[in-house]
Amino acid sequence: MEATEELEIVIAGGGICGLATALALHRKGIRSVILERSDSLRATGAGIAILTNGWRALDELGVASRLRLTSLPVQRVWDIDLDRGKQQQAPVSIGEARCVKRRELIKALSEDLPFGTIRFGCEILSVKLDRFTSFPTLQLSNGSSIRAKVLIGCDGANSVVADFLELKQKKSFSSCSVRGFTNYPNGHGFAHEFVRIRRGNILSGRVPVDDKLVFWFIVPRFYPTDSKVSEDPELIRQFSVEAIKEFPSERIEMVSNCDLASLSLTHLRYRAPWDILLGSFRRGCVTVAGDAMHVMGPFLGQGGSAAIEDAIVLARCLTQKMQKVAQEENGRQIMVQEIGEALDKYVEERRMRLVWLSTQTYVIGSMFDASSMLGKLLLLAILAVLFSNSTHHTRYDCGRL
Repeated sequence: MEATEELEIVIAGGGICGLATALALHRKGIRSVILERSDSLRATGAGIAILTNGWRALDELGVASRLRLTSLPVQRVWDIDLDRGKQQQAPVSIGEARCVKRRELIKALSEDLPFGTIRFGCEILSVKLDRFTSFPTLQLSNGSSIRAKVLIGCDGANSVVADFLELKQKKSFSSCSVRGFTNYPNGHGFAHEFVRIRRGNILSGRVPVDDKLVFWFIVPRFYPTDSKVSEDPELIRQFSVEAIKEFPSERIEMVSNCDLASLSLTHLRYRAPWDILLGSFRRGCVTVAGDAMHVMGPFLGQGGSAAIEDAIVLARCLTQKMQKVAQEENGRQIMVQEIGEALDKYVEERRMRLVWLSTQTYVIGSMFDASSMLGKLLLLAILAVLFSNSTHHTRYDCGRL
C-alpha cells in the first residue's frame, strides 16, 4: 500500500483558472501542485475573449505583454438585428478587448510555472476531510492518495471539488454554443471589430484574432438531439451551417471553411445567481474558483477574465495570511484557522462581483429561452434597470497581486 503524499497547496484542474492560480501563487513565492486528469494541457473552445478587467489581472501575472503580441485590439462592437433591419454600435466604450487563442493563453500561463508544478494523468475520485485537522485527503484514480493543507478546485463545470462542497447543481439554458476558427491565408480584410448578428433566436458573432485568423461562435436556441453531433467535428459544422442558413453568405462561408480541429459544441450551463449569493464556497481548507465556482453563459465574454480575477484574489488572500503568521509566530506552519480565514476573505471579496456577473448573464441567457414577447420585454426591463451601462463589468479592478 502506497504512503499518503503530503503537499501544501493542491490545485485540481490544469485549465485557465488552475494555471493562473498556480502562477499567481508562484509570483508570491508559494509553491503549489496542479493535478490534471488529462495527459496534456487542453485548449477546448478555440478562442477566448479577454476584456479590460482580464487584462489588468494578466498584467499582474506578468503574461499580458506576450499575449498582446498575438491578438488584435477590438476597436468597436456592432450589433445587427436582421429581423428588424437595425444596426447599432455599442453605446459605451469597451476599453481593452481582444480575442486570444486559448492555446496561447494556456502556453503563456504554463511556461512561467516551475518544473513539476503540473502532474498529468491525475484524476481525483474523492475528497475527505481529516476529522482532527480538517485538511483534505484526495483519493486518485491511480490508487494513490494526497493529503494537502489547501485544496483549490479549478476543475471546471463538472467539478469533483464543487460536489464535495455540496454546491447546488448547475442548470442549463436551452441554448448551446458552437465555437471555432477560420483561417484566411490571404488575409480576411475585416475591421478590428466584434460583430454580432441576430436572426430570430440565433446569435452569430465574429471577431478577428490576427490579420488571417477569425474566431466565431453561434448560439442557437436549441441543442442537437443527436448526441453524436458534439463529438464529430464534421457533424458540428453541418449543424452550424444549418443553424445560420438564413444569415448573410459571408457568415455561412466562414463556418463552411472553418478549421475542423478547432470546433467545439457545448450545452450552455450556469450556476444561478441566488446560488452564488447563498452558496458555501469553503469547507475546511477547501475552496473553488473559475467555472467550478461560477460557470456562466458566454453572453458577457467574462468567463475567462473572471477566472483570472479569482486567481489573483485567492493568491493575495492566502499569501497575506501566510506571511502574517510567519512573521508573528516564528514561521509556525499554517494551521486550519488561518487558512480558513484566508479562504473566507477570498470568498467574501469575490461573492458580490460574481453575483452581478452571473445575474447579467442569466438575464441575457433567459431572453434566448423566453418563448413569449411579454417575457422578453420583462427581461429587457430588468436589464435596463439593473444594467443600464451594459459594459460596466469590464471596468472592474481585482487589485494588485
